[in-house]
Amino acid sequence: MTAHKIPVSVLVVIHSANGQVLLMERADAPGFWQSVTGSQDAGETLEQTAIREVREETGLDVTHFELTPWAIENRYEIYERWRHRYAPGVTHNTEHVFGLKLPAPLPVTCAPREHLRYLWLPWEEAAERCFSPSNAAAIRLLPARL
Repeated sequence: MTAHKIPVSVLVVIHSANGQVLLMERADAPGFWQSVTGSQDAGETLEQTAIREVREETGLDVTHFELTPWAIENRYEIYERWRHRYAPGVTHNTEHVFGLKLPAPLPVTCAPREHLRYLWLPWEEAAERCFSPSNAAAIRLLPARL
């Protein structure tokens, strides 16, 4: 049996210096677009979680770019469709936001079990396309961080 997910996660807004944002379409929910996200593993720091999730979901090596914690924490109710991944009775998750700045949009390699495809979009369009309100809100903060 797989261990339950820890209800602490990272959201990594991957963006270019000129405000293009990487979005990926979820394999388990076609039509749901998002930034890199993932739950913390036991013993990991939040930064280690962000580095691992970016590598697993995109193939990008964070050490070549600028990873920044945005000091934003979102607490939200876990969607019913994904609650079975957590211990019984766990209904909320705390998400920590990071930004990963690339010099320009780069090709990425989607993890086939997680994402179907990816797009680079101007930040306004990326925010509109996200299914997650916290993801959209984080992307809307990008212009102040460029």
